[in-house]
Amino acid sequence: MTETTHLKPDAQLDLRGTPCPLNFVRTKLRLEQMQPGSLLEVWLDAGEPIEQVPDSLTMAGYDIEQITDCSDFFSLQIRCPVTVQ
Repeated sequence: MTETTHLKPDAQLDLRGTPCPLNFVRTKLRLEQMQPGSLLEVWLDAGEPIEQVPDSLTMAGYDIEQITDCSDFFSLQIRCPVTVQ
C-alpha cells in the first residue's frame, strides 16, 4: 500500500503540454510570487518534464513534498522555503 497523504496546496499550476525548460521556468516564477512556507501543486507530463523539473527545483533550493502518479500526468507538490534573515 502506498502512502498518499494529500496536502492542501495554496496554489495550483497546470503545465501539462508545456515543454522543458519552460515548465521549470513557469514553476519557479510562480513559486517566487508565493509566501514562504506555502505549497504549490504543479501538474506535469510524464517523460522529460517529471524527470527534469523536480531535480531542477531541488537544485534551486525548493523542497519537493510529494510526487503523485495520476496515471495520465504527475502531480508535484513544492514547498516554498522559509527564508531566515
